Amino acid sequence: MLSQLFGATPRAGVKGLEVAGDGTQYVFKPSLVGGASQFDLTGEGLSWQVRGKHGVWPLEKIAAIRLSYRPVSMQSRRFRADIEDTRGERVTLYSTTWHTVALMSPQDNGYRAFIVELHRRLAAMGSKAVLVVGINPAIYTAGLVVLGLVGVSMLGLLIRALITGEFAGALFLIGFAALFGWQIGGFLRRNKPRTYTFDALPKDVLP
Repeated sequence: MLSQLFGATPRAGVKGLEVAGDGTQYVFKPSLVGGASQFDLTGEGLSWQVRGKHGVWPLEKIAAIRLSYRPVSMQSRRFRADIEDTRGERVTLYSTTWHTVALMSPQDNGYRAFIVELHRRLAAMGSKAVLVVGINPAIYTAGLVVLGLVGVSMLGLLIRALITGEFAGALFLIGFAALFGWQIGGFLRRNKPRTYTFDALPKDVLP
């Protein structure tokens, strides 16, 4: 559970999905199969409906929030929020929504507005929720190790290509290394495990 590791029915007629401009409601479709997930900030707290389940969590029962950057092949700008209550139950929001098998679109404005409003309300009521950025520390460390090993291997191949006069191969290795470093390095940079505060939301894991 996040807190241990780091110390409503959708409305008919809503067309895809970020529907409340004031940040009090967020709707998205997490997959092609099944219906949309809906989240509302009400006077009772956080109301949610996910995969046929629904509930209302009073804000004081929210124990932890994790924000992270989760790109996929079809959408490089994809962000995720995991919200956990005091019982260890968890709900997840994504900044994208599925439309068809070939179309996943971003909902940057609606997602960001909802996350900002949730944090504002939690701060206003003096919440003690644990606020975390990034992926699991063990996975992050493993990613750094893999990145280092790949970097050493690529450097060795580059030196060999230069020594043997394989300049075309050297250029290919340089381009591949740059692309790999940009994608994987950017993912690890954004998802470095750390905590944050209500008055300083992390910009690199928000759209």
